[in-house]
Amino acid sequence: MEGIVVLSIIYWLVVGVILLIGVIKIIAASINNTPTKPGLKLVIASVIMLVIGVGACAAILGGISMH
Repeated sequence: MEGIVVLSIIYWLVVGVILLIGVIKIIAASINNTPTKPGLKLVIASVIMLVIGVGACAAILGGISMH
């Protein structure tokens, strides 16, 4: 069970880092009047990963029974 917890923590850290980098790229591109498409791609990817991660956590926690 500890392996799942470690992988889950790593997954959520990666999602957070990708989201943060995407937001920073969007802000920097907006300031420099350059295209924001790369930053938007990162934000969209992190949101997709967020939705998948929440679904996976729900499935994992749904299978755990408390006795």
